[in-house]
Amino acid sequence: MPNIVVTGASKGIGKAIAEIFVQNHANVCICARNENDLNSTVAELKRVNTTVNIFAKVCDMSVKEEVKAFAEYVLQVFDNVDVLVNNAGVFIGGQMHNELEGTLEKMIDTNLYSAYYLTRYLLPNMLPNKSGHIFNICSIASFMAYPHGGSYSVSKFAMLGFSKSLREELKPHGIKVCSVMPGATLTNSWSGVELPEERFMPAEDVAKMVYSVFSLSNRTDIEEIVLRPQLGDL
Repeated sequence: MPNIVVTGASKGIGKAIAEIFVQNHANVCICARNENDLNSTVAELKRVNTTVNIFAKVCDMSVKEEVKAFAEYVLQVFDNVDVLVNNAGVFIGGQMHNELEGTLEKMIDTNLYSAYYLTRYLLPNMLPNKSGHIFNICSIASFMAYPHGGSYSVSKFAMLGFSKSLREELKPHGIKVCSVMPGATLTNSWSGVELPEERFMPAEDVAKMVYSVFSLSNRTDIEEIVLRPQLGDL
């Protein structure tokens, strides 16, 4: 059974990704900030498949020390890491010229540094195997600026740059890197927005794409996935 690590996995895209891997007989180790949400997700995943191992740890991925503690936990429960999904993120809309002080720092810490540090902590386990897969959950905002993206767009542009650089570094080591760039997806990030569900993609569709890429032969790497709602961007 492959061993999968998913950050920010108690809701939305992260939860959907964890679930599809569990359905397909993978062991998973997940984290989230909220303990109650995390425990509920673990219970749901165990109902999906009773034959796999589900591990979880409360972690605020915006805090470097907690990222390190989560990495240490992963390496305690898994002998090897086959897939890392850097999904943890936060969205604060606005404009850079008038957004609250600290907005950029908060989103860089959560949307970029979390992936950077966790990847660095886990790669020494992955490199000797000459195989593995890293999925970095970026965004349409990683390559397309829009008026109210503010520092969120900055952080996601940076995440895509991180992902592209990592791809080049890891090619010789047999580890694949895929940048996943979803458009508007029906998650808590859009809570309170008065738009019909039809304007959003289901998180499960993003998860299906991730699993499809994982399922390819070792000779093929999908470097980027771009998904948009059928009716276009919001």
